[in-house]
Amino acid sequence: MENEKRIKKAITFLEQAFYELEKDPDKLQRRKRDVIHEINTTGTYTHTYEELSHGAKMAWRNSNKCIGRLFWNTLTVFDARIADTEEEVTEALFHHIRTATNAGKIRPTITIFKPEKVRIWNHQLIRFAGYEAEGDAIGDPDSVAFTKQVMELGWKGEGTPFDVLPLVFQIEGNDPVWIDLPSKEVLQVTIDHPEYDFTPLHAKWYAVPIISDMCLEIGGVDYKAAPFNGWYMGTEIGARNFADTERYNLIPEVAKIMDLDISSNATLWKDRALVELNRAVLYSYHKEGVSIVDHHTAAKQFHKFEQNEVKAERDVTGNWTWLIPPVSPATTHIFHKPYRDKISSPNYFYQEKPY
Repeated sequence: MENEKRIKKAITFLEQAFYELEKDPDKLQRRKRDVIHEINTTGTYTHTYEELSHGAKMAWRNSNKCIGRLFWNTLTVFDARIADTEEEVTEALFHHIRTATNAGKIRPTITIFKPEKVRIWNHQLIRFAGYEAEGDAIGDPDSVAFTKQVMELGWKGEGTPFDVLPLVFQIEGNDPVWIDLPSKEVLQVTIDHPEYDFTPLHAKWYAVPIISDMCLEIGGVDYKAAPFNGWYMGTEIGARNFADTERYNLIPEVAKIMDLDISSNATLWKDRALVELNRAVLYSYHKEGVSIVDHHTAAKQFHKFEQNEVKAERDVTGNWTWLIPPVSPATTHIFHKPYRDKISSPNYFYQEKPY
């Protein structure tokens, strides 16, 4: 029964991928026969690099929560399925960070490890630690649980609000290992503002958001370690990471810097501070030459993606609650349009934490 299900998923993927890649129908038939035989013999099958690469791109195209899908076909795909040792996995992850960072000209990138071979513990390859403390946490509160786990493995941070966490992974169920990220590998941006003095915030953020705890599913094969990235939309940093009360909660501090009247919600002090915080993020990244997109431009790019998908006779799916930006959503076409949250394959899926 399991083989039948996997064969069905494999055939569906192969037929779509070969069609999109304009491959010879005879080659498709031969490939289908080989895959069916391999699944019946071993219980699974191995993708060619071409299948792996196109499958990863299709998965991005099918990601309903992502507003940046216009660029799905530009994804750089690294095949790391031969990585067997801690050294090889580490080098593959460092190589991903270097390639994706690209001196600030961010490249959409994915590195795919062998199914069931590697498991990455980090939510993102680069993220700031969070330390338990009386009252508010020091650093990123969203990282407190993971930071605690890493410290139990022997890692010690400096205790600042912006300590870069180490890479943590395990190979074939062996004990996890942690690898410090050298500062030269992590491009960071100090947050400044064109008009206000944001120095008291001591705020900074990293250049590349590399999601590393999701499972990439292609044609019935689950790649549990497949870190991937695009570039940031400014509101991800300015309206969520910095602004959420459960994260760095900088809105009150920004309001103080701006000398706003916080005596009543009716003064809209939170809104004014939020806009300026987002301006600061965009200004700082642009000043440092690091790729970033504002939410208005991202929405226009998504509109182009929708037009391309209709032209290609593919359904446009989306998760509306994720696609609308957290700042001024009503100024975008997305706010006024319904989307069907249909899950298609290939895709990226959440999976249980390994710790």
